[in-house]
Amino acid sequence: MTVSELPCWIYRSPRKDEMYLYIAREDDFSCVPEALLQRFGKPVQVMEITLTEQRTLAREDIRLVMANLLSQGFHLQMPPKMDVDLYVGD
Repeated sequence: MTVSELPCWIYRSPRKDEMYLYIAREDDFSCVPEALLQRFGKPVQVMEITLTEQRTLAREDIRLVMANLLSQGFHLQMPPKMDVDLYVGD
């Protein structure tokens, strides 16, 4: 990756818990497909960060996020998959 630092704005979906949209420019959703925005709902900004390869993200691979921002202008973080075994009990 040739970019050492990359500004990033993160938005949450009001329709789907734990779904987040990372974009390369604040409030610029022009690179996000219209169908995705329709399903995502009106994005709610949660934070602005500077991404570097040394930084870690809780649920995403930083290199993948940065690559997606550079190539397509956005990255979609889907909610985690539920582990059914966690809910089995007596």
